[in-house]
Amino acid sequence: MPPRFVAVSVSENRDGSNRSARERLQQQREREQAREKQRRVLIVTAAVVGVLGLAAVVGVIAANSGKDDDSGKAGPVVAPTGAIEGDKPAIPTGRPDAPSTLQIWEDFRCPACAQFEIVMRDTIHELEAAGALKSEYHLATLIDGNMGGSGSLRAANAAACAQDAGKFTAYHDTLYTNQPQETDDAFGNNARLIELAAKVPGLDTPSFRSCVQDGTHDSWVEKSHEAFRSGNFRGTPSVLLNGESIFPTKDGEQISPENLKKWVAEANQGEKTATATPSAP
Repeated sequence: MPPRFVAVSVSENRDGSNRSARERLQQQREREQAREKQRRVLIVTAAVVGVLGLAAVVGVIAANSGKDDDSGKAGPVVAPTGAIEGDKPAIPTGRPDAPSTLQIWEDFRCPACAQFEIVMRDTIHELEAAGALKSEYHLATLIDGNMGGSGSLRAANAAACAQDAGKFTAYHDTLYTNQPQETDDAFGNNARLIELAAKVPGLDTPSFRSCVQDGTHDSWVEKSHEAFRSGNFRGTPSVLLNGESIFPTKDGEQISPENLKKWVAEANQGEKTATATPSAP
């Protein structure tokens, strides 16, 4: 009898041990699943809420790792039609008598700039069309200095050529929509820039092609980049509303389409919206 009792007792203890082991394993799996679910939620939240903040970090890294551009001027400075002259060259868009001004310092090879444009450009266009805002685009060649190549310069020159044709905004947006990887200097190929011009109705003309291939506005772009370098900006994009930085935040609030509308409305209180003809389509 005693051996039988002992055997039964041992069997029961093993079953209990197995159940405990299974329970612990199940609890561990549940904890891991909960942690994984929380991790996914945090990743998605960060991607949605922080995309522009992350873009700012990318821009800062690009600025801090930049190298001086020793290319020198290619020739006399030839400003594109209707460009803003002076020590901060820019291409204006919107109505010239709009009460607020958005200054955007960008590089066509900069992935953070593409993120900014994809998220914000519809709102910028909307505010410009309403006469509440005008914009000034300052073109930089930061990535050429960081990564090598000439895509920043070549794309900026092509955008200036599009300005000559009255097609800057459409071509500007097309370049960002079709931006290559940062390490891919595809925009350094004039043929690619001309190929993309075909996506903008009426832009791919002999005069545009000649302007792109000849680098007509190269020196003007280099002058714009010099203004960026001397402006103590942290990186691209750098975005200012009436001279106040709003990227990635303003007064502790993250930049977003909704907040940009709010900030422009606050800045324009008591002001009349613009009625003049837009500077560029």
